[in-house]
Amino acid sequence: MSDPYETTEQHLERLLRCALNSFDLSDTTVDRLGTALAHNSALHSSHHSSVLHRETYRHSYLLSDGTTLTLWELVHGGGRAVPAPRRHELYDDEGEAQLAASRLAGSHWDTPALGDDSLREDLEALALLMSVPPAPLPRMYAPDNSADHARRVLRRAENGDRPGAATAGRLRAAFAHHITQVFGRQYRVDGRDAGFTLYEHAFLLLDGSETSVWEVEHTATPDGRHMCEVYDDEQTARLAMEDRTRIC
Repeated sequence: MSDPYETTEQHLERLLRCALNSFDLSDTTVDRLGTALAHNSALHSSHHSSVLHRETYRHSYLLSDGTTLTLWELVHGGGRAVPAPRRHELYDDEGEAQLAASRLAGSHWDTPALGDDSLREDLEALALLMSVPPAPLPRMYAPDNSADHARRVLRRAENGDRPGAATAGRLRAAFAHHITQVFGRQYRVDGRDAGFTLYEHAFLLLDGSETSVWEVEHTATPDGRHMCEVYDDEQTARLAMEDRTRIC
């Protein structure tokens, strides 16, 4: 994974170049990484099956001011049964890295292909019945640079009807947030598997009010890459997923 003769500057350049989502890192994080003097990398967790290989690496950096900064690298690709190119993602928050990893390890990619169509339909019907969400837990808001988190969520949205300036302005007053995975499932879209996940990003504002934006992540794209869409309300987000899957 790492070259013992690689300098910290070369190591960071390689990580940022390979990561599909390096633009999601905050400007503060990128600026601090520019002062890194030394680094250490280690395998944090892994998951291997016939259809999915996934590893999470922890990269720790010693900065010029004596503090440390950690990046979490998610590397994933197909297993022996489903060859696919390896993809790299970078996160500066361990919780976000865990959410990204759970999208992969908990997906239907871990289930071997079934030749019996009737059995497949029975299993899909059972999965639908079991997908009824449990009663929601109370929100546990975390004051963790929430305004910057909101900015990054809105910035990575690729849909034309994403929240506009009014929502962005309101979220500048966010001082705590809570992320909930509301929905996650695989569908057949244009003859291939595509994953859909719906997240609620709830924010607590300085005036004591609460507001949310709804993030849809899916792979129903021509090249199978992950795409992010963000909406102001849950109903619009679910309608967007239905439109993508053509399932009513």
